[in-house]
Amino acid sequence: MDPGKSASAPPQEYGDEKSSMGQVPPPAYFDNPYPGYPHTGAAYPTQMQGFGPPPPYGGAGYGEPFPMGQQQYPAQPATVTVQPTVYVTRGPLTEPVNDYLCYSIFTMLCCCLPLGIAALIYSIIAREANHTGDRNAADQSSRMARTLNHVALGLGIGSFVLLIVYIVVVAAFAS
Repeated sequence: MDPGKSASAPPQEYGDEKSSMGQVPPPAYFDNPYPGYPHTGAAYPTQMQGFGPPPPYGGAGYGEPFPMGQQQYPAQPATVTVQPTVYVTRGPLTEPVNDYLCYSIFTMLCCCLPLGIAALIYSIIAREANHTGDRNAADQSSRMARTLNHVALGLGIGSFVLLIVYIVVVAAFAS
């Protein structure tokens, strides 16, 4: 590779067929883009403030921690104490709340599908809360799953009884 060329420069056989690519060329360069400011040769105008220049580095107040004539003591190693980081995490509950998962699956498959699905979701939330150690969320989700399961079972049994009555009445009038 030629040391005089940039690593990202295109090869010599590269033509100018892709140079414009439908783009507008950049605006022209102006040496002093801020009219009214004196030109200092820098890219930015001079600062017009009512403050004087800062004191030079190492001058009074900056570089010398002790007044002249005092002896400076050698640096001593400092003891740094770092506190250990403590992470508080909750573990699984020692006495987990009942999640009614089997009851939810039964009511979903045999009784009332929409309420069974909702009960299954709350059962899964209660199970996860048991594993993470969140007693309040486990209690709330467990109660909601139990209520939905009872309602779904009641609707399922009620519709089953109505179906049997309907079949018996239709069979009685048919004969």
